[in-house]
Amino acid sequence: MTAEGPTATRQDASPVNSHNEWDPLEEIVVGRLDGATIPASHPVVACNIPPWAARLQGLAAGRKYPRVLMERAQDELEQFVALLLSLGITVRRPDAVEHQKRFSTPDWASRGFCNTCPRDSMLVVGDEIIETPMAWPCRYFETHSYRPILKDYFRRGARWSAAPRPQLTDELFVPDFTVPGHDEPLCYILTEFEPVFDAADFVRAGRDLFVTRSNVTNRMGIEWLRRHLGPGYRIHEVESRCRTPMHIDTTLLPLAPGKVLINPEYIDPDRLPTALASWDVLVAPEPDPIGERLLRYTSLCGKWLSMNVLMLDEQRVVVERHHTGMLRALERWGFEPIPSDLLHYAPFGGSFHCATLDVRRRGSLQSYA
Repeated sequence: MTAEGPTATRQDASPVNSHNEWDPLEEIVVGRLDGATIPASHPVVACNIPPWAARLQGLAAGRKYPRVLMERAQDELEQFVALLLSLGITVRRPDAVEHQKRFSTPDWASRGFCNTCPRDSMLVVGDEIIETPMAWPCRYFETHSYRPILKDYFRRGARWSAAPRPQLTDELFVPDFTVPGHDEPLCYILTEFEPVFDAADFVRAGRDLFVTRSNVTNRMGIEWLRRHLGPGYRIHEVESRCRTPMHIDTTLLPLAPGKVLINPEYIDPDRLPTALASWDVLVAPEPDPIGERLLRYTSLCGKWLSMNVLMLDEQRVVVERHHTGMLRALERWGFEPIPSDLLHYAPFGGSFHCATLDVRRRGSLQSYA
């Protein structure tokens, strides 16, 4: 057995251990902006952003993001990393990647996007990291930039698995899909051709996981994860009224045992899963307006990135400084908000929760239902 080969047995203490969104944070992966490329104008990408942004994206697809966006977002990201390090949290980063490089399968070709959001491509459940089958073709090889980290965790005792790699052929996507109006039934661009899901459509509360079906997560994807995790876990689907659903962490986010934050625009508190029946439901305040138009590019629900917070433990929470309404609400609810800047990260995929993957929290598997 060489130093590069796998260990014969798992170690007693895995470096990966995270069961929920709030146990004391010890180690985290933070995304990287280097090489970020405007994604190709595939329908599954365009359906989740404003029409004006989709037109702009179609003209600029495959090019680097404007320097003015990159520089401001990079500065905020490095300050956020410095904050985490100052609090004694271990920070891991993916490799820098040239995302303009073209790649292909037998059925299609694409350029990349970015590796700013590890929350999307990997799901941590206990001591296991699961690579997810994402629906955006431009993100097909995104986890490769995290492979040095994943291999290190595996050698040290973590479990590492991957969902079946999707084909992403036309059969997966509804032809000529249009976003439903507010008076129309909710529908999705994905068919049930094969399992696909983004990890960011799931949040964890011990033995209970909550998911929203979306334009990147279909029923087959949810069922694949349910079977993969087995009877020790329960997956509950959350009904969302969002017309362009993509990722649960602007819709519903557990903050502490018995406390869940919800988006009043997308969630009916009376229709939450029964597993949350005894929880305190914290209704997010209306987000503070964002003046810069390009910062609303991230998605049609981009204004609710005010909810995209990162819990450091049951009290301390990192919050975007711009969203003073959320800061004050968290204080009223008994939390200790830590203001930080990540507003200009929005065009690259989100805010603090999106930009991170908590791989080790000090705690054990419990049931909170």
